[in-house]
Amino acid sequence: MTIQQISRAILQVLPMLAFTGASAEDPPRFAAELVFPLHPQHNHAPGIVECPNGDLLVSWYRGSGERNADDVAVYGARRRHGQSQWSEPFVMADTPGFPDGNTTMFIDRRGRLWLFWPIVLANTWESCVTSYRVASQYEAGGSPRWEWQSPVLLKPEAFVEEMEKGLETRLKLAPVPAVMTNRLPELKGRIADKLAQRLGWQPRCKPTVLRSGRILLPLYSDTYSVSIMAVSDDEGQTWFASRPLAGYGNIQPAVLQKSDGTLVAYMRENGPLNRVRVAESSDEGISWGPVGVTELANPGSGLDALRLSNGHWLLVYNDTTRGRHRLAVSLSEDEGKSWKWTRHLENESSGSFHYPAIIQGRDGTLHVIYSYFVAGGKSMKHAAFNEAWVKAVVAGKGE
Repeated sequence: MTIQQISRAILQVLPMLAFTGASAEDPPRFAAELVFPLHPQHNHAPGIVECPNGDLLVSWYRGSGERNADDVAVYGARRRHGQSQWSEPFVMADTPGFPDGNTTMFIDRRGRLWLFWPIVLANTWESCVTSYRVASQYEAGGSPRWEWQSPVLLKPEAFVEEMEKGLETRLKLAPVPAVMTNRLPELKGRIADKLAQRLGWQPRCKPTVLRSGRILLPLYSDTYSVSIMAVSDDEGQTWFASRPLAGYGNIQPAVLQKSDGTLVAYMRENGPLNRVRVAESSDEGISWGPVGVTELANPGSGLDALRLSNGHWLLVYNDTTRGRHRLAVSLSEDEGKSWKWTRHLENESSGSFHYPAIIQGRDGTLHVIYSYFVAGGKSMKHAAFNEAWVKAVVAGKGE
């Protein structure tokens, strides 16, 4: 290990040792700001990390559209530790002639920064190939110094078996729209198609690092409207696929680990159920139980989840069945059995506030970054708060 790597590891560990978790007596804290002024182009799908030196780094994609716009690239911005202003946006990844999509990031146990995003090959979500870049030097100004880039190529395990079983379960769960019923023969044909199985997987939520060291990168497919995990047991050198989470309509998973080791995946509902979808795994993400439905509302919009340093869980999501004008933070003290507190980051009659990403800083602060769409343009918005702020609504302090 080099001196630089040792120093980076010390910077990561010491603040964690110093922080013992939020106290019940902590006063509520909240602050929010736009990362850049309202912009006329499409700016969407952010990720966020806290660097070892305390800086915040965010990512998103920008261009004249989404999958149909070949000028879409991945951008980033930085907020130095102790400062309130964000840097000017800079390009983090650009595949010339192809759209780049949803971004997510994390910093691994060796202090390396990972950026994941899909490259859209044929202007359809079904043609996505998830790619990643890795950097050890990313704390200077501007874009990180990328050392490596590679696609995540997957052969989903037991795909046909799990997809057909999941389809039977979904058809029994609730009435299926006629448009889906009419497409069943086509869908069954695609399930057996190897190229369709291996293309179209794209990221949304950050990776989850299990206690064993295994990395789970949550992915989803608009080809099938299901989810899957890219799994690495060698710190990202190689990846393989889990069995699919075949709930049909369940996409963009966020994964949390219970105290007993069980994994829980919360997912966007991309169909008529209008509720957050959920599935569990007892073998570190390789296979998943039936995809169920929670009581939490979802209008067909991305969410994110986080296990706090004190073991509490947070879910950030649009708690409506229609529209993305309200963005909520819900808190659970019993690992998702109940969500006792809910407070809103946004609650407006118009606008769209969605696709959140959440992390906890080493000082305990919770950081959420999300897409911010209003009549005057689009931006990324950053909110910083503590657990006491989420709970303050119960004490009658309002929103």
